[in-house]
Amino acid sequence: MEALPFLFGRLVIILEKPVAGTSPAALMRFMSQAQRAAGLRGEVNVVVTSRQKIRKLNHRYRGKDSVTDVLSFPADGGAGKDFAGDIAICAQEAAAGARRFGHTPSEELKILLLHGILHLAGYDHERDNGRMARMERELRSKLGLPTALIARNQDDDARPAQLRPGYVPRRKGRDR
Repeated sequence: MEALPFLFGRLVIILEKPVAGTSPAALMRFMSQAQRAAGLRGEVNVVVTSRQKIRKLNHRYRGKDSVTDVLSFPADGGAGKDFAGDIAICAQEAAAGARRFGHTPSEELKILLLHGILHLAGYDHERDNGRMARMERELRSKLGLPTALIARNQDDDARPAQLRPGYVPRRKGRDR
């Protein structure tokens, strides 16, 4: 069955895969708030899709043959000023992230959307010396979201102990 697009004025959301507790209307409201907060103008298309499809997109456009949680595709100059770009999110990765970091799948989806919006607004955490991380942290707080995507990937303290690099579970009655 083909997913139907949900049209909300200047926002198109395609839910190919469901994310628990999330409706297209709730995503539209959040996207509108997040775009205003980030200063991003123009139409944004969002697709929530499968691991298989996100892996294909990641391979095709970034040369990385792996699954990722969110991809952003800023509009090129020929698309016009009324189009900001596209965001693709992996539903299964959003659900796994929610479990890993102890919040709802809906909150995780919003964290990923915010991350994508910031990329569409021109931020690049791989090259901007922390500028995007600071903005993401500020907007996460303003929008009432849990730990920011960049912060939790860079800051081991944001991760549960068992997810931190080098974690070794202690066994009762044994020395290390």
